[in-house]
Amino acid sequence: QVQLVESGGGLVQPGGSLRLSCAASGRTFSSYAMGWFRQAPGMEREFVAAISRSSSTTAYADSVRGRFTIFRDNAKNTIYLQMNSLKPEDTATYYCAAARSTLLPRRTRDVGSWGQGTQVTVSS
Repeated sequence: QVQLVESGGGLVQPGGSLRLSCAASGRTFSSYAMGWFRQAPGMEREFVAAISRSSSTTAYADSVRGRFTIFRDNAKNTIYLQMNSLKPEDTATYYCAAARSTLLPRRTRDVGSWGQGTQVTVSS
């Protein structure tokens, strides 16, 4: 399994931007499709975005498409989530995820490894 550590969360005003990072351990990082999920208090963990091993394919939840961008740097064993035009409803703990297979992780059962999470709060 791959070990994942997120960073970059914080407090931001509505309309602002944040960039989350997820650093992975191990020399097989480029063999994993990766993703981001989020979980708000009292809610189920939900899919946000995913990216294929070579970055050739990405997928987004309807709620973030056009505002968030997922990308990765395999040389640095890191994936990122650039979040623009943030809204209060984006407030949640954001989790980095490595897929169980080569398919994009769009459901929690598609995930083999989770990071510890990073808090994002959008509030004025």
